[in-house]
Amino acid sequence: MKNDIETTTIRARGKLLLTGEYAVLDGALALAVPVRFGQMLEVVVSADTEKLHWESIDEQGATWFKATFSLPALELLETTSSFTAERLQGILAACRKQNPEFLTHVGWKVRTRTDFPRRWGLGTSSTLIAALARWAGVDPYAVLFDTFGGSGYDIACAFAEGPLVYRLADQQPHVQSVHFVPAFASSLCFVFLGKKQNSREGIQRYRERAQGNRDFIEKITALTQRAVQAETLADFSAVMLEHEQLISRMLDLPRAQDLYFPDFPGVVKSLGAWGGDFVLAMSAQAPDLVADYFLKKGFSTCLAYQDMVVASGR
Repeated sequence: MKNDIETTTIRARGKLLLTGEYAVLDGALALAVPVRFGQMLEVVVSADTEKLHWESIDEQGATWFKATFSLPALELLETTSSFTAERLQGILAACRKQNPEFLTHVGWKVRTRTDFPRRWGLGTSSTLIAALARWAGVDPYAVLFDTFGGSGYDIACAFAEGPLVYRLADQQPHVQSVHFVPAFASSLCFVFLGKKQNSREGIQRYRERAQGNRDFIEKITALTQRAVQAETLADFSAVMLEHEQLISRMLDLPRAQDLYFPDFPGVVKSLGAWGGDFVLAMSAQAPDLVADYFLKKGFSTCLAYQDMVVASGR
């Protein structure tokens, strides 16, 4: 039997969706970027047979979740959070659905480590699904669709080497790498609003107002294509503002800029589920002045584009 020394380590990257929020669910082309933050999955064969011992550690090095499952039944034996354990149990079962041999022999110790605060919304669940699916040797998109649902763009970002455009067509993911390395990157930054948003609520609002609106989907696709091709900050900002206004009208929700930053010298665009997580700020002002603006507004987490995004070929 193997011993505790042999370790498998898999790291999956987090994500941000720059264009196409909500509309990507209905086939719109979306621009997504993998980020430098992610989650590490460490797997060790254990001498404690017929058990899976799980531990999740946050960016501060503190354990925030533990669970023990019986093997091969995947029965929950003990945990610090029944809710989290049941969601994990569902992911493991979805992996086994594709690979019946997964977690059927020996015992295992699994440890996960995120290097970003979970409340940032960069993909705690998607990075876990991607890493577990790679360990199990199964299709991560199928695992996602069997468990959490969503478009799958976050799975596309997990092991991407740079920005990509993503489209969901006939429930099949289509991913294409793009050379999106804007010359104006120093004029872009990501600001955390500190209001973790439930994406399911935003999706439900979208479903009630815009699902199946082909004209809307086509407009978002066109804006994504223009965003990728933008050569100047002015061009990119204009595209993002048009995108923001279109989503605002469709969902009948106020823009983040109108709510929090009406006097910002530039454009602020919501990312992901509106109302929380990160926004993208674009301004011709010096980066330190932009950061100071947000700090004075009470938003202390302002990350430069280059510090957040994994650029093509890097």
